Amino acid sequence: MQAGIFDLDGVIVNTVPLHFKAWQRMFKEYGKDFTFEDYKQKVDGIPRTDGAKAILDDISEDELKKAGDKKQGYFLQYLENEKIPVYNTTVDLIKSIRDSSLKVGVISSSKNCLPILKKTGLVDLFDVIITGNDITKGKPDPQVFFMAAEKISVSPNKCVVFEDAVLGVQAAKAAGMKCIGIDRYGKPERLNKADLVVSDLGEVDLGKIKALF
Repeated sequence: MQAGIFDLDGVIVNTVPLHFKAWQRMFKEYGKDFTFEDYKQKVDGIPRTDGAKAILDDISEDELKKAGDKKQGYFLQYLENEKIPVYNTTVDLIKSIRDSSLKVGVISSSKNCLPILKKTGLVDLFDVIITGNDITKGKPDPQVFFMAAEKISVSPNKCVVFEDAVLGVQAAKAAGMKCIGIDRYGKPERLNKADLVVSDLGEVDLGKIKALF
């Protein structure tokens, strides 16, 4: 193991309630009911336009982009006005990986990644930050993970990914990386393609992670 790559939403910070609220508000304007189950299965961890398309399958590409932009507007509104909870156990693990002179990256399909890291004061913890502004393909395509590995000059098979989304786990495995799934919903079977599934990163330490290699 030479590097740990952390997804942002749901792994480092809990922006899920804000994202869900923003998606739900936008879809309601299009007359669509949108449940938390829909969020987990269809839009969690993927780029905005793909998320909009997963529910609004009967509108044009232009309209999909407008829908995604609308969702983004609502999300930024919530982001500005509400506190962003941080998973301290994840931050502790990031620090312990850094203290062992290993590389640490953060990735997100979201274009909000940098504002969130700045607001939470976590931006300096990472050797590389790959956001939705950098990628052209969303998960389950492994592009975002390949980009992170390349930027820190580490071979993909020496990286471990920390993911909470089904499509994120699929992308990490498609990149040839080890993957630890974080199941925040009490349904570990969702992430069964991961090498190890935990309910919180407080359950693992560096020794346990290195043993996956």
